[in-house]
Amino acid sequence: MNTRTRPLFAVLYDAGAVPAGEIGTGLAPLGDIVFLLPQGSPHVEQMRPVIEQLGRTFTLTGDSSDDVELIRAIGPDAVLTFSERLIRPAAELAAAMGLPGQSVSTARIFTDKGLQRRVLREAGIDRTRTSVVEVLDDWSAALAEVGLPAIVKPVTGWSSQDTHAISSQEEAAEVLERLTEIHAAGSWRPFVIEEFLRGRPSGPFGDYVSVESICTPAGITHFVLTGKTPVVPPFRGTGRVWPSHLPLAEEQEILDLVTRSLEAVGSDCGFTHTEVKLTPDGPGIIEINGRISAHINMMAREACGVDLVRVGGLMALGEQPYLPPFDFGGKVRYQYNNIAPVRPGRLEAVHGADTVREMPGVTTYRNFVRPGDELPGGSTTLTLDTISGVAESHEAMVRTIEEARAALTFEFRFPDGVRRIGGLELPAY
Repeated sequence: MNTRTRPLFAVLYDAGAVPAGEIGTGLAPLGDIVFLLPQGSPHVEQMRPVIEQLGRTFTLTGDSSDDVELIRAIGPDAVLTFSERLIRPAAELAAAMGLPGQSVSTARIFTDKGLQRRVLREAGIDRTRTSVVEVLDDWSAALAEVGLPAIVKPVTGWSSQDTHAISSQEEAAEVLERLTEIHAAGSWRPFVIEEFLRGRPSGPFGDYVSVESICTPAGITHFVLTGKTPVVPPFRGTGRVWPSHLPLAEEQEILDLVTRSLEAVGSDCGFTHTEVKLTPDGPGIIEINGRISAHINMMAREACGVDLVRVGGLMALGEQPYLPPFDFGGKVRYQYNNIAPVRPGRLEAVHGADTVREMPGVTTYRNFVRPGDELPGGSTTLTLDTISGVAESHEAMVRTIEEARAALTFEFRFPDGVRRIGGLELPAY
């Protein structure tokens, strides 16, 4: 017989949108926490001392039947995750326990980008040419079907890992060489080739936005539309802006598109993060993710006093949480991330952090990577830091971000030696 006096949350945890400490802060007032951890995760091993202070830990085997047996032995009152790579297992375990959560079929649509495009196309929402490379031999036919320019990314992936832009046959040959290396290493997984959605000129902002939503059986609520700063190559996001710089009429057009898209994929229990491209022909879906966006919980807490982890916990308990409209107080709130170089190396030092912290318009400067940390390189988005702040206008925000970036210098040890790189130069690396 269950004698607990507080709800028990089972959190499937790995690197993701919300760090362990924020999960503890958001859920501890609601109940007790156990963490279900995947095997072999470097992030989990690095964070284990913190995780073990927040709750008991259990290891996921990756075998569905064994993990269902584990969750039944634990007997939680709620199952949730903030990690992209654990969305499917979380849905399966919640379903096995008869607890609220995204359905297994919707979780699969969130995490299979080829299937997601097909569902949206069949609903009349998306016309992006798409072809899946199930095996390496599918490459030539898939590329010919989509044409150039195109985007290549894993069917299931996160943080822009192994995402490539192709605008010429030479670049296509380079990407094929990379996929051949993955196949030869025994690490093959299907890829999707998509028509490149060409953005309209949007500087000094990014040519895309995102919509953060909560979905429940009672309906879909979009709680914020997030403007973006420009990406760094190939497609690594750098920052978030509240409110966006867009006219209200265009924001409503985007929200309507996202509502139709979420209804098409069947989302009815949890957060979603939908990226939308701003094209000359109107907004187009980039992709839908079954989680909140990275850093958004931190930004909501700092800007509006709203803890989205708490909101997620209440949804996982089957409640209909009240999420007040975000009030920015007539100001512009922002976060900006410097992104680690594509070249592998080691961070040796960061200079200028104290100067940034003292700048007008900057409220917080946090480092996520410490001197001595090895950086793997590649196309995966790895954030070095976060500059958070508040400005009187979008124009003032842009100036503050540029001044903060100019004040920072990063020292990296690359294979060819140590190099000092200014914050404004960093995207070139």
